[in-house]
Amino acid sequence: MTCAFSGHRPEKLPWGTDESDPHCVALKIIMERQLRKLCESGVDHFICGMARGTDQYFLELLVKLKEEFCFTIEAAIPCPSQPDCWPRKDRERFYRNLRHCDAIYMAQEVYSEGCMGRRNRYMVEHADILMTVFDGSPGGTASTVAYARARGVKVVPIWR
Repeated sequence: MTCAFSGHRPEKLPWGTDESDPHCVALKIIMERQLRKLCESGVDHFICGMARGTDQYFLELLVKLKEEFCFTIEAAIPCPSQPDCWPRKDRERFYRNLRHCDAIYMAQEVYSEGCMGRRNRYMVEHADILMTVFDGSPGGTASTVAYARARGVKVVPIWR
């Protein structure tokens, strides 16, 4: 069983980049509980889109749970330049977290319009479950959730 993840970047989160905000701390607790349940139910492969924000929370929680459960983590990256324009600390986080992945899928070798969508479709097409942090607003997560529902992939919303 495979679980992919789609969620918001800091710009769409009420706390922005302040991960010490009580709402962010609470979200991470809920995410960890849900990931634990998925591991206990037999999910043994997780796919992370590696974006800033909730994707990084997802991966870091998986790294923590890997001490307790046996599963693999796959990074689904739209293109090699994904983190190039990010703030330095976010780039460092991306590369630090990437080292914990057992496999890497690269949607394409060079950035072009649509590569993020290709990465998102890959995740949905290879998942049984899509875990989301999604407030209903338009964007990449909305498109990914709609695609998952159209394909019959179970969507597990963590936050709305």
